[in-house]
Amino acid sequence: CKTSIAATGLETRRAVGSGSYDCVVINCPLSDEYGNELAEIVCTSTDASCVAIAKSENADILADKLEDFGVMVIPKPLGIQYFYRSMKFVSAARKRMLGIRSEEIRTINRAKCSLMQYLGFTEQQAHKYLEKQAMDKRCTKIEVAQKVIEMYEV
Repeated sequence: CKTSIAATGLETRRAVGSGSYDCVVINCPLSDEYGNELAEIVCTSTDASCVAIAKSENADILADKLEDFGVMVIPKPLGIQYFYRSMKFVSAARKRMLGIRSEEIRTINRAKCSLMQYLGFTEQQAHKYLEKQAMDKRCTKIEVAQKVIEMYEV
């Protein structure tokens, strides 16, 4: 796999903003910040998995802050075998997440096609319709898409 090394949070932000990464590993603390805000940014602005490595006395606190963002926190010191197994786990979880996401995209596209075919919407109108329905009904776009498919493809 392709790797890049950045010494600071700022360098990492630049690299993540300009490139496509499968996983970002943050060895906390960094020289210019601790790393928790960087992990949040990675998870909210990219599709990359994120792993934070922190001293064992800080790992639980950091995990509590970052678990809602999907960051895996590993306590250090850690051995190479433990790190390798953790990275394999992160890779498997990412593959599963991307598989679910691609299935959701297919379902949404199918619903848009139904709206275009049966109601004469353009693709943009169909997209806006799904988003507005999800907002109005306080549910996800995938739930609206599934209902549209049930309605028109029975």
